[in-house]
Amino acid sequence: MPPTITTLPVTKLIGMRVHMNFITNRTQELWQKFMPRKNEIEGKVSNEQYSVEVYSSLSYFDQFNPATNFEKWAAVPVATIEDSPVGMESLIIPAGLYAVFPFKGLASEAPAMYQHILGNWLPNSKYQLDNRPHFAVMGEKYKNNDPDSEEELWIPIKPKSHE
Repeated sequence: MPPTITTLPVTKLIGMRVHMNFITNRTQELWQKFMPRKNEIEGKVSNEQYSVEVYSSLSYFDQFNPATNFEKWAAVPVATIEDSPVGMESLIIPAGLYAVFPFKGLASEAPAMYQHILGNWLPNSKYQLDNRPHFAVMGEKYKNNDPDSEEELWIPIKPKSHE
């Protein structure tokens, strides 16, 4: 299924982060720490949850190494970032173009989807990766560890430059 191409406005999040890599995946640990405390966050603009990856640069994907660290966030969207609870931080995702892919299935099936997006869809599209956060939006249809779970995968893109 082709993605929806959309412009994301500046998006403010409050949550928790860890530094990890794909070998020492700390996603479950992060969410187990965040979920019991997410109701402490005031000013939520929706009930959606964001699972965000912040990579140091675009070269992360050019020379992919599963041992290279990145930031992983568990967060919720908020109207203002002024009142972060103790032990939480804010993240601002800059406005920009995103390819939004619907994803249905188990989290263990997501790597194959990302491989398809980065290895097939992106090279054959009129876009290239942009250096902004990647994220998944988990809304009402998200069910942890359920094959019927649905979420959206947001990939930052920009038009390919013609050199």
